[in-house]
Amino acid sequence: MNTVIRNVTAADLDRCYAIETVAYEGDEAATREKIATRIATWPDGFIVAEVDGVVAGFINSGAAFDVQMSDEAFKELIGHDPKGPNVVIMSVVVHPDYQGQGLAKRLMAEFIERMRGMDKATIHLMCKEQHIPLYAGFGFAYIKPSESDHGGMAWHEMILTL
Repeated sequence: MNTVIRNVTAADLDRCYAIETVAYEGDEAATREKIATRIATWPDGFIVAEVDGVVAGFINSGAAFDVQMSDEAFKELIGHDPKGPNVVIMSVVVHPDYQGQGLAKRLMAEFIERMRGMDKATIHLMCKEQHIPLYAGFGFAYIKPSESDHGGMAWHEMILTL
């Protein structure tokens, strides 16, 4: 299995959207338009894992000076500033056909290193309760249950200080 982690390109839009919709439940998935906006607005904060030439998963994000995790508009990168020291992850997703192979961990390790290389100060994310231990393993600290009810789900806020 030949895996390459790289920045997203516009040509990846349809595959990323397909992964997002198959891997996330209902309204939890980002729309094709939101993914297109994320690709066009900040490709430096959007990496994909390509396995044998096929995009198998990705992480996308935005950057800001002030982070409000329950701000739904930020998911469309409203308020995004590439100079912002704080990164907010919006999706960490692997296609079900590629899950269980360590791709999410490889993506996250690479993402963290790239953000360090860009001199970012923190990485924020929201996750479901069952994923808290995964992110804690990367050094993320638990903050609190989130005020967000994105997709009608319960979320938990975490932060990694770089």
